[in-house]
Amino acid sequence: MSKKKGIVAEFKEFVLRGNVVDLAVGVIIGAAFQGIVSSLVKDVISPLIGVITGGVDFSSQFLLLYKAPEGTAIQTLADAQALGPVFAYGAFITSVINFLIMAVVIFIIIKAINALKGNKQTESNSAAKDKTCPFCYQPVNPKATRCPHCTSQLDSKNQTS
Repeated sequence: MSKKKGIVAEFKEFVLRGNVVDLAVGVIIGAAFQGIVSSLVKDVISPLIGVITGGVDFSSQFLLLYKAPEGTAIQTLADAQALGPVFAYGAFITSVINFLIMAVVIFIIIKAINALKGNKQTESNSAAKDKTCPFCYQPVNPKATRCPHCTSQLDSKNQTS
């Protein structure tokens, strides 16, 4: 019985670790964010692209990989697939276009979020580099012995705050 309590306590410790909880929150927010991005692409951007391309629907484009029986009317991709193998290149093109649209939308959203955050990251980077090269006046890591910008040899008496 004591072994079971040990496993339960170990599991509780694992689940309550900061990284696991942060990951769970990230996955939940990511799923909600994915729904927003999907709706933006499907309901806003794709119709605009449809207007630009003249309403072409690539998803219904295909090539038959067999000889169709005479007198058979093949109107849709589903009709063609019911008769035999089909090279449905249109569905692939649609998937690639949707991926590219989503990638661009996510890129723009992340850029906007980073702009709203401000320069917090650059402030933390400059805090780590609080020394200045006396030759080129660029920020240098306090532990550096050579300037990464002008490659001048640095020693403790050459570095200034």
